[in-house]
Amino acid sequence: MDTPKTVFITGCSTGIGYVTALELKKRGHNVIASARKQADIDRLQNEGFIAIQLDLADSLSIKNAVAKFLALSQNKIDVLFNNGAFGQPGAVEDLTRDVLKFQFETNVFGTHELTNLFIPVMRKQGHGRIIYNSSILGLVAMPYRGAYNASKYALEGLADTLRLELKGSNISISLIEPGPILTNFRQNSFNLYKKHIDKENSFHKAAYQAMEERLQIAGAAVPFTLPAAAVAHKVIHAVEANRPKIHYYVTFPTYLFAFLKRMLPVGWLDFLLGKI
Repeated sequence: MDTPKTVFITGCSTGIGYVTALELKKRGHNVIASARKQADIDRLQNEGFIAIQLDLADSLSIKNAVAKFLALSQNKIDVLFNNGAFGQPGAVEDLTRDVLKFQFETNVFGTHELTNLFIPVMRKQGHGRIIYNSSILGLVAMPYRGAYNASKYALEGLADTLRLELKGSNISISLIEPGPILTNFRQNSFNLYKKHIDKENSFHKAAYQAMEERLQIAGAAVPFTLPAAAVAHKVIHAVEANRPKIHYYVTFPTYLFAFLKRMLPVGWLDFLLGKI
């Protein structure tokens, strides 16, 4: 690393965002963290972070967060790490319009709005890096994750297009694509499942029972699960490398299914994904 970078990270209350903020701060970068709940902001500040409130589902909150960030950073941003997101479980036919919109407000629309507010700043200063935390589910679809699948596919599409449109601007785009990571993601998803999915009146009631058991497993629920630090290490490369990569795969399943998607007929891949 040559000089410290000014980095803004969304979704720092726990998990990937928190660990990444911690690791970048240890390496001397000027990290400004964000979280949705004031209690998490207070905790981050008590731990020595500069932290600001940001709710990606609220346009006014996004505008206020950007204004506060720029005031704190002297109108400079070297890196934006779009990490904040959640996963709404449920069969596609059980997702109402409002539930799907709820998923997209944070994972896609809020992330898009935040990014667009920072691009002019990066253009003016002549450089910048935008890093998206996507998912293996932005590469392949899996059953009962339709809302999250769709949000990550959309995010990948926006990021790929933005990369083409930013050619020659000295603003790079990187996609982090983790597989199973040990965070609070499953517990949060289980709470949303209970809130938004009517299991008793669903054709998929039996499948939901098995899904409930998986979502409530403590610790790693599937093989090849890695800690959040595995993602943080990829983000560090995207922040510090002279030539950051476009795609950063994390965990063996991501490498495997990215390869299988290129190599297998769609029907064969569907068969494998249906068994997971």
